[in-house]
Amino acid sequence: MTTMTVQGSRRRKQGAFRRGVRRNLTAYGFLCGALICFAFFSWYPMVREILLSFQQTNFVDPPTWVGLENFRTVTEDSAFADAWINTAVFTGLALVFGYAVPFVAAIVLNELRHAKAYLRFVVYLPVMLPPAVGVLLFKWFYDPGPGLFNQILDLVHLPALSWLDSADTALISLVIVSTWMNLGTGTLIYLAALQSIPGELYEAAELDGAGLFKRVWHVTIPQTKLILLVMLLLQIVATMQVFIEPYLLTGGGPENATLTVAYLMYQYAFNFGDFGAGGALGLMLMLVLMVFSAFYLRISRDNQS
Repeated sequence: MTTMTVQGSRRRKQGAFRRGVRRNLTAYGFLCGALICFAFFSWYPMVREILLSFQQTNFVDPPTWVGLENFRTVTEDSAFADAWINTAVFTGLALVFGYAVPFVAAIVLNELRHAKAYLRFVVYLPVMLPPAVGVLLFKWFYDPGPGLFNQILDLVHLPALSWLDSADTALISLVIVSTWMNLGTGTLIYLAALQSIPGELYEAAELDGAGLFKRVWHVTIPQTKLILLVMLLLQIVATMQVFIEPYLLTGGGPENATLTVAYLMYQYAFNFGDFGAGGALGLMLMLVLMVFSAFYLRISRDNQS
């Protein structure tokens, strides 16, 4: 009897051990799949770009190690400074419009009592369009002849503008396109954060006589501070890599007014065939974004502590 009890206990332990091994193997299998995807699509391109920035290659002959020569090539280019200045200005303008406008739109949508679902769909609709389609749509809007914007200016008896053909308006025109294309995503994220705020806070603020702006300042912004900080980081990282707007609308012109770092990188690699210089410029941009992200995370952690 005692022997049968011991054997039964041993079988139960073996069964539990097999089930645990089977369950852990499944988890490790999913983990390996994720690691392989990250390694192949994210980490390998980064390592390859770092190596490429110190090499001269045409991807046919064996690469040649050239040290810092690629960095010297891009920094001595007269377009190098223009690209960084334009990227910085574009990022600043995109923060003014692309960061504030979705937050204001989310607050307005959150305050509405009717047609909420319809307006959310309308706001999110541009995100559903392929980016190239949205950009080409604005190319027609900016057309100096039958373009929509100049027709609107004509209706209010204002002079037409050379939106994309003037160095004064070309960069801000790209900012408008970028803001319109990304408005829906930012608005929905802010809206989700707003709806997680307890209604009692707004009711208490209203009882204290707070108007809309005071409720936003003293309730909405403090309660959505984490989302605002995360979106600020994502916005800066995304806008500093702007490429598709200058590529499809202006080609970096006029007079390098819309030449960005990412577009100059493309020119080096695919127009000039200098993949090493393109890689060097990409490594510079990556280091700038890494330093900014580390500084941002340090400041955020200090504020939270």
